[in-house]
Amino acid sequence: MMPREKLKRFGSGSLTNEELLAILLRTGTPERNVLLLAEECLGYYEGSLYALQRETLEGLSRLKGIGSVKAITIQSALELGVRYYKERMALKTKIADPEDVFVFCLEMSLLDQEHVRVLSLDSKNHVIGFDDVTKGTVNASLIHPREVFRKAILHSAVAIILVHNHPSGDPLPSIEDRKITEKITQSGELLSIPCRDHVIIGKGCFYSFTAGKTFWKGDIENGTEPRTAEIAEVERSP
Repeated sequence: MMPREKLKRFGSGSLTNEELLAILLRTGTPERNVLLLAEECLGYYEGSLYALQRETLEGLSRLKGIGSVKAITIQSALELGVRYYKERMALKTKIADPEDVFVFCLEMSLLDQEHVRVLSLDSKNHVIGFDDVTKGTVNASLIHPREVFRKAILHSAVAIILVHNHPSGDPLPSIEDRKITEKITQSGELLSIPCRDHVIIGKGCFYSFTAGKTFWKGDIENGTEPRTAEIAEVERSP
């Protein structure tokens, strides 16, 4: 059964990654059908959608049988997936601890450059807005409190959380990260919009300035002290 027929009969959740990719590719080549082409494409990235998403358009286009049109289709579909995740997470998400920030901003671990994001919170710690304020090398001299708090003020935020990623995968804060945290914290106090935490996103791990430590994925899954310091005095819903 071909992927399109399988989807019609059993739904999209029944398809493998290769079958879903085959639907996007639509056609194969004279040497191999579309399903085999999809398998070879994913096989080049060892079956990893993460690696596929990180590939450049030029690199993807150079794969045999893909070309620029198919490469654009693949990148567009993966970007839709990222945007869906961000929209889904923004629906009345309540931030109770650093782990919630990590989950909410998980897609930042896919980025090749450092990005700084501001989460705006209401009085119940719900996310009412999130904005990327800068990208590139994160430097205290390049991040002005005006840009950080401008969106928060527009959202009528009660508090903010600063988030940025380390493309290297290691979330341990640098000297610049500590300067940024101090700078934004002081500005928040002056504006009466406190910065409740600064979370650095790594690969499968994150650092929380509020907790003062790095959390690894295993810590979260095994329940070994993932919340030594809460962002605010809020209780989780059962």
